[in-house]
Amino acid sequence: MAWLDSSISWFGNRVSYLMPEGLLQSLVVDGIIAGVGGILSFVPIIMLLFLAIAILEDSGYMARAAFISDRFMNKIGLHGKSFIPLLLGFGCGVPAVLATRTLSSRRDRLSTILIIPLMSCGARLPVYTLLIASFFPEARAGHVLFGIYILGVAVAILMAKIFQRFLFSGESSHFILELPPYKLPTLQGSLIQVWEKIRLYIKRAATVLLAASLIIWGLCNFPKTTNLPSGLNSEEIARIQLENSFAGRIGHFLVKPLEPIGLGDWKIGAALFAGFTAKEVVVSTFGVLYSLGSEANEESKSLRTSLQSDSFFTPLRVLSLLVFVLLYLPCIALLVVIGKETGTIRWPLFAAGYLTALAWIGSFIVYQGGLLLGFV
Repeated sequence: MAWLDSSISWFGNRVSYLMPEGLLQSLVVDGIIAGVGGILSFVPIIMLLFLAIAILEDSGYMARAAFISDRFMNKIGLHGKSFIPLLLGFGCGVPAVLATRTLSSRRDRLSTILIIPLMSCGARLPVYTLLIASFFPEARAGHVLFGIYILGVAVAILMAKIFQRFLFSGESSHFILELPPYKLPTLQGSLIQVWEKIRLYIKRAATVLLAASLIIWGLCNFPKTTNLPSGLNSEEIARIQLENSFAGRIGHFLVKPLEPIGLGDWKIGAALFAGFTAKEVVVSTFGVLYSLGSEANEESKSLRTSLQSDSFFTPLRVLSLLVFVLLYLPCIALLVVIGKETGTIRWPLFAAGYLTALAWIGSFIVYQGGLLLGFV
């Protein structure tokens, strides 16, 4: 993935050098190349995922892993085979949703798909790292991070029970499984399975993902800001452009709904909206909003200092923001894959809606409860 990212960045820089600065360059580099790069960046992790699954299935071990975990999973309304996709969700939700194909029952598959976003994927970790390192002492940082992960698992178990009771009535499919003998998997058979699934992913998801990336690019770059003061550097110009763009206006619009949960600041609204493309984009958006450039990351001391210097942020508000980032709607890629895998737009819309409502309720409890207890 690092090689792909560096190759795509190199290609984008070469195109930027060859094209004159302007809107067309931004469209090609930041919209098309970055959008295609976002699609291709998932290929290595999906390839390794399906290679591992193919080997485990062909060797006879996957059936035994599902059998071992079935008793616990059944207690929370899920199938034993749901364990592997949920575990993979801590890495990335896209291959985790694809891994639910091993579930034969549509009821079990939908239940699993809907709670996969509650697993803290790797893209959320940079946001957690930035906020926790900036506002919590080192002695408590590990506890806060661990607590966020545990909260996601606890909420996933709760939602699985709720879905079992109200959304998907009836019993889970019976766990009848023949345990095949152990055998050495064949490399050729495993690679054929991997190729077919990678080809299907690119064919089914790539076009929609690219279109969504271009839409987000347009919202962050239009309308163009004119009559800028002289003497501004590129980072300050980028900040002003983002503030006056449609994405910035959405951030201002979100101030009122976010006020009861302690996040009523347009910069937070804009960063959360930008996180719809990918959760780690929240960090780079903060970099742009504090005139540090989109290259700022979770390890940037200047970005941490800027956040700490902003009087709006307090430990309680940061904790509310952490809970919101954990629970709110997943990235575009995951929603697209959910739509493709379920064959309807209804389930990705439902996932986006219930997760965002859940995030607001969770952050409301944290923030208002903290105020009642005297925290700030």
